[in-house]
Amino acid sequence: MKQAIKVGLSFGLTSGIISTLGLMVGLNAGTASKMVVIGGVLTIAIADSASDALGIHVSEESQKDRTQHDIWLSTFVTFGVKFIFALSFAVPILLTDLPQAIIISIVWGLLLIAIFSYYIASSKGENPWAAVGEHLLITILVIIATNFVGDWISNVFSY
Repeated sequence: MKQAIKVGLSFGLTSGIISTLGLMVGLNAGTASKMVVIGGVLTIAIADSASDALGIHVSEESQKDRTQHDIWLSTFVTFGVKFIFALSFAVPILLTDLPQAIIISIVWGLLLIAIFSYYIASSKGENPWAAVGEHLLITILVIIATNFVGDWISNVFSY
Protein backbone atom coordinates (compact mmCIF):
# COMPACT_ATOMS: atom_id res chain seq x y z
CA MET A 1 0.00 0.00 0.00
CA LYS A 2 1.33 3.43 -0.90
CA GLN A 3 2.64 5.43 2.09
CA ALA A 4 0.36 8.42 1.38
CA ILE A 5 -2.69 6.15 1.52
CA LYS A 6 -1.44 4.46 4.71
CA VAL A 7 -1.06 7.87 6.35
CA GLY A 8 -4.58 8.98 5.46
CA LEU A 9 -6.17 5.63 6.23
CA SER A 10 -4.41 5.15 9.56
CA PHE A 11 -5.05 8.65 10.81
CA GLY A 12 -8.56 9.01 9.38
CA LEU A 13 -9.79 5.68 10.69
CA THR A 14 -8.44 5.95 14.23
CA SER A 15 -9.28 9.63 14.61
CA GLY A 16 -12.73 9.13 13.10
CA ILE A 17 -13.56 6.30 15.46
CA ILE A 18 -12.15 7.74 18.67
CA SER A 19 -13.40 11.31 18.09
CA THR A 20 -16.88 10.21 17.08
CA LEU A 21 -17.25 7.68 19.90
CA GLY A 22 -16.00 10.20 22.46
CA LEU A 23 -18.40 12.84 21.20
CA MET A 24 -21.35 10.43 21.09
CA VAL A 25 -20.76 9.05 24.56
CA GLY A 26 -20.22 12.50 26.06
CA LEU A 27 -23.26 14.03 24.40
CA ASN A 28 -25.40 11.04 25.35
CA ALA A 29 -24.29 11.23 28.99
CA GLY A 30 -24.87 14.98 29.07
CA THR A 31 -28.16 15.21 27.20
CA ALA A 32 -29.61 11.75 26.44
CA SER A 33 -30.97 13.43 23.29
CA LYS A 34 -31.00 11.51 20.03
CA MET A 35 -31.19 14.80 18.10
CA VAL A 36 -28.12 16.21 19.87
CA VAL A 37 -26.07 13.04 19.38
CA ILE A 38 -26.93 12.69 15.67
CA GLY A 39 -26.20 16.40 15.20
CA GLY A 40 -22.83 15.89 16.86
CA VAL A 41 -22.00 12.93 14.64
CA LEU A 42 -22.90 14.83 11.47
CA THR A 43 -20.95 17.87 12.63
CA ILE A 44 -17.86 15.86 13.48
CA ALA A 45 -18.09 14.02 10.15
CA ILE A 46 -17.80 17.34 8.33
CA ALA A 47 -15.83 19.72 10.55
CA ASP A 48 -13.40 17.33 12.20
CA SER A 49 -12.76 15.45 8.96
CA ALA A 50 -11.85 18.70 7.22
CA SER A 51 -9.76 19.84 10.18
CA ASP A 52 -7.82 16.57 10.37
CA ALA A 53 -7.34 16.50 6.60
CA LEU A 54 -5.81 19.96 6.74
CA GLY A 55 -3.66 18.89 9.69
CA ILE A 56 -2.34 15.90 7.73
CA HIS A 57 -1.84 18.16 4.70
CA VAL A 58 0.33 20.62 6.65
CA SER A 59 2.16 17.79 8.44
CA GLU A 60 2.95 16.08 5.15
CA GLU A 61 4.09 19.41 3.64
CA SER A 62 6.61 19.71 6.47
CA GLN A 63 8.29 16.47 5.34
CA LYS A 64 11.04 16.98 2.75
CA ASP A 65 10.49 13.71 0.90
CA ARG A 66 6.76 14.16 0.10
CA THR A 67 5.57 15.00 -3.40
CA GLN A 68 2.58 17.28 -4.01
CA HIS A 69 0.69 14.25 -5.30
CA ASP A 70 1.37 12.29 -2.10
CA ILE A 71 0.50 15.28 0.09
CA TRP A 72 -2.87 15.70 -1.60
CA LEU A 73 -3.49 11.95 -1.64
CA SER A 74 -2.96 11.78 2.14
CA THR A 75 -5.21 14.81 2.55
CA PHE A 76 -8.12 13.38 0.56
CA VAL A 77 -7.79 9.88 1.99
CA THR A 78 -7.78 11.30 5.54
CA PHE A 79 -10.92 13.34 4.84
CA GLY A 80 -12.76 10.52 3.05
CA VAL A 81 -11.94 7.79 5.56
CA LYS A 82 -12.72 9.93 8.59
CA PHE A 83 -15.94 11.21 7.00
CA ILE A 84 -17.18 7.72 6.08
CA PHE A 85 -16.29 6.11 9.39
CA ALA A 86 -17.76 9.01 11.39
CA LEU A 87 -20.98 8.73 9.38
CA SER A 88 -21.10 4.97 9.97
CA PHE A 89 -21.90 5.74 13.61
CA ALA A 90 -25.06 7.56 12.53
CA VAL A 91 -26.61 4.33 11.26
CA PRO A 92 -27.35 2.75 14.67
CA ILE A 93 -28.66 6.09 15.95
CA LEU A 94 -31.10 6.29 13.05
CA LEU A 95 -32.19 2.65 13.32
CA THR A 96 -32.45 2.05 17.08
CA ASP A 97 -33.13 3.85 20.32
CA LEU A 98 -30.26 5.93 21.69
CA PRO A 99 -29.03 3.68 24.54
CA GLN A 100 -28.87 0.71 22.19
CA ALA A 101 -27.23 2.84 19.47
CA ILE A 102 -24.48 3.89 21.89
CA ILE A 103 -23.74 0.26 22.78
CA ILE A 104 -23.74 -0.81 19.12
CA SER A 105 -21.46 2.12 18.25
CA ILE A 106 -18.99 1.28 21.01
CA VAL A 107 -18.83 -2.35 19.89
CA TRP A 108 -18.49 -1.26 16.22
CA GLY A 109 -15.72 1.21 17.06
CA LEU A 110 -13.77 -1.22 19.23
CA LEU A 111 -14.07 -3.92 16.57
CA LEU A 112 -12.73 -1.58 13.86
CA ILE A 113 -9.85 -0.41 16.06
CA ALA A 114 -8.95 -4.04 16.89
CA ILE A 115 -9.05 -5.22 13.27
CA PHE A 116 -7.03 -2.29 11.95
CA SER A 117 -4.49 -2.49 14.79
CA TYR A 118 -4.04 -6.20 14.16
CA TYR A 119 -3.55 -5.60 10.44
CA ILE A 120 -1.00 -2.80 10.90
CA ALA A 121 1.06 -4.65 13.52
CA SER A 122 1.01 -7.90 11.54
CA SER A 123 2.11 -6.14 8.36
CA LYS A 124 5.10 -4.72 10.28
CA GLY A 125 6.00 -8.10 11.78
CA GLU A 126 5.16 -6.93 15.30
CA ASN A 127 3.08 -8.63 17.98
CA PRO A 128 -0.47 -7.79 16.85
CA TRP A 129 -2.05 -8.51 20.23
CA ALA A 130 0.13 -5.93 21.99
CA ALA A 131 -0.95 -3.30 19.45
CA VAL A 132 -4.61 -4.34 19.69
CA GLY A 133 -4.52 -4.19 23.50
CA GLU A 134 -2.78 -0.81 23.55
CA HIS A 135 -5.15 0.79 21.04
CA LEU A 136 -8.28 -0.68 22.63
CA LEU A 137 -7.14 0.55 26.05
CA ILE A 138 -6.70 4.10 24.74
CA THR A 139 -10.09 3.99 23.03
CA ILE A 140 -11.80 2.67 26.17
CA LEU A 141 -10.15 5.38 28.30
CA VAL A 142 -11.51 8.03 25.92
CA ILE A 143 -14.99 6.51 26.15
CA ILE A 144 -14.86 6.44 29.96
CA ALA A 145 -13.48 9.98 30.22
CA THR A 146 -16.07 11.48 27.87
CA ASN A 147 -18.86 9.69 29.69
CA PHE A 148 -17.69 11.22 32.98
CA VAL A 149 -17.43 14.67 31.38
CA GLY A 150 -20.94 14.34 29.94
CA ASP A 151 -22.31 13.30 33.34
CA TRP A 152 -20.46 16.16 35.05
CA ILE A 153 -21.80 18.73 32.59
CA SER A 154 -25.30 17.34 33.00
CA ASN A 155 -25.05 17.65 36.79
CA VAL A 156 -23.45 21.12 36.79
CA PHE A 157 -25.86 22.66 34.30
CA SER A 158 -29.11 20.94 35.23
CA TYR A 159 -31.37 23.30 37.09
